[in-house]
Amino acid sequence: MREDFEQRTLVNRRSLVLFGVKGLMVAAVAGRLYEFQVVDAARYQRLSNDNRISIRLLPPRRGLIVDRFGKGLAVNRPTYQLIMTPEQTDDVEITLERIATLIELDDGTMARVLRKIGVQEGFIPVTVRQNLSWQEVARIEVNLPVLPGIVIETVPHRHYPFADLVAHVSGYVGEVSQAELEDDKVLRFPGFRTGKTGIEKVYEQQLRGTPGTRQVEVNAVGRVIREIERREDDPGSDIRLTIDMALQEFAVRRMENQTGSVAVLDARNGDVLTLASVPSFDPNVFNFGLTGDAWQTLLNDPRSPLLNKPVAGQYPPASTFKMIVALAALEAGAVTPATKVNCPGSFTLGDRTFRCWRRWGHGEVNLIDALRESCDVYFYEVAHLIGVDRIAAMARRFGLGESTGIELTGERAGLVPTAAWKRAVYGEPWYGGDTINVGIGQGDVLTTPLQLALMTACIANGQFRVTPRLVRHPAGKEVPDFAALDVDPAHLQVVRQGMVEVVNNADGGTAYTARIRDEGMEMAGKTGTSQVRRLRKAEREGRSSEEDVPWAERDHGLFVGYAPLAEPRYVAAAIVDHGGAGSASAAPVVRDVLREAQRRQSVRWNTGDEV
Repeated sequence: MREDFEQRTLVNRRSLVLFGVKGLMVAAVAGRLYEFQVVDAARYQRLSNDNRISIRLLPPRRGLIVDRFGKGLAVNRPTYQLIMTPEQTDDVEITLERIATLIELDDGTMARVLRKIGVQEGFIPVTVRQNLSWQEVARIEVNLPVLPGIVIETVPHRHYPFADLVAHVSGYVGEVSQAELEDDKVLRFPGFRTGKTGIEKVYEQQLRGTPGTRQVEVNAVGRVIREIERREDDPGSDIRLTIDMALQEFAVRRMENQTGSVAVLDARNGDVLTLASVPSFDPNVFNFGLTGDAWQTLLNDPRSPLLNKPVAGQYPPASTFKMIVALAALEAGAVTPATKVNCPGSFTLGDRTFRCWRRWGHGEVNLIDALRESCDVYFYEVAHLIGVDRIAAMARRFGLGESTGIELTGERAGLVPTAAWKRAVYGEPWYGGDTINVGIGQGDVLTTPLQLALMTACIANGQFRVTPRLVRHPAGKEVPDFAALDVDPAHLQVVRQGMVEVVNNADGGTAYTARIRDEGMEMAGKTGTSQVRRLRKAEREGRSSEEDVPWAERDHGLFVGYAPLAEPRYVAAAIVDHGGAGSASAAPVVRDVLREAQRRQSVRWNTGDEV
């Protein structure tokens, strides 16, 4: 009996302990459930929503670039791109292999994606493919359940409707590089593009805009179920240029099959109507990445299609510089318009002989004669009389040898040499022969086509030093406050008369055959032929033709001009690389472009239909 009692007591005690332990466990679970369902209910509701609610950035619409009449030079078009978020993807490489069975995805693209994933945080999306066709989008959408972390986004795509016709002005956009990344989150948006050259780069901040947001509900595999909330982006500002696209296209077509540039300005306010660089390139190909071979082809092309020749091409100005020398000589009192110099075909200084382009000479010529017939000997004599420093000082008044300040990337300043410059750069003295070369725009003198157009604008308006503007100013500021030119108006009138005779005088005018014959549209101008190497004896004596010389060794042809004569408004400068004599190569280009500008009335601001 006693043993049975003790056994029952032990069992009851153990049962109580067991029930106590179970009771504590139930209480703990109940307490935890209370905490989950009551105390922390709001927190877990929020976490649950985060699992099914996705907030996505909407890329901002980039501002447009338009010409002076509102014609689109850089616009936006919708396109589809494939985005991967690495941290939402089970296995990146397997997912990429699956994608490659659905759409074209080469090894280079896969390597790029893997490389990018390896250097950034897993939550940052990566662009796998851009510019997907509708068929490719459909194949991806159908297979989204087996492609975790993959989404199709519709994004604005930059498009340049005129392709190569205005590429150097508009510039182009490209993928954000690692060096360009800032705190701005929009720069990390998959496929986001920033300006790399031209107006796209200079006005990047104004064009970029502010991103919007899109709040969507997604299922377990990331497919969008519905859109909950949307805040639209704030698009970038449009940039309206002074370019007349129709005139720009005319100039490019006129230079077809040639290499060089054309710059056309409004002489009164500096508006850049045309800035053509030939040959050019299609900026659209940079949007989705250029292949290595295509890039090397552009880089190695001897005609330099990537170079914006009007602002970055540096050339000896040749005889177009004679107008600067003439003004410097008139101001110094070294000559008058009536002063005559005998040109026997050569000029001797010490033991060196400098020849005129006309080997039998021009005889006795005054200043206007020398400009009309482009007599080298006259300007050899004048340059020798006044010295290089006076020439350089006059050149700088017209903006030569310094940046023009145009709103573009890559501009070069050219060079106006002086004795002090040569000593500082080469450690050598300035020689008389150096001055002789400068007197005809050769030697160390370098200018850009845009600078030559600005020089011509100053001569044409005769009042102020024009600076160029490529972006339209606000209403009421059509004529900026330019600095006075500080050159005697009488001297400018002499030079203008010489330029008129260059084109319109049948007796020796070097550009007479390229004159504008339309009444009221006549132009004035100056020819130039820039040597790129020393002439051989046979060439000096006229016993060889231009066709016998390799293209890269031929002279550059130059011409600057303005029109109409009565009230100069349009100025143009053209350089035909290795085109030979400026009278035959560049002058006809300027003639046709100036005539077209007048026909179109390109300087007017249009409020409706175009000309």
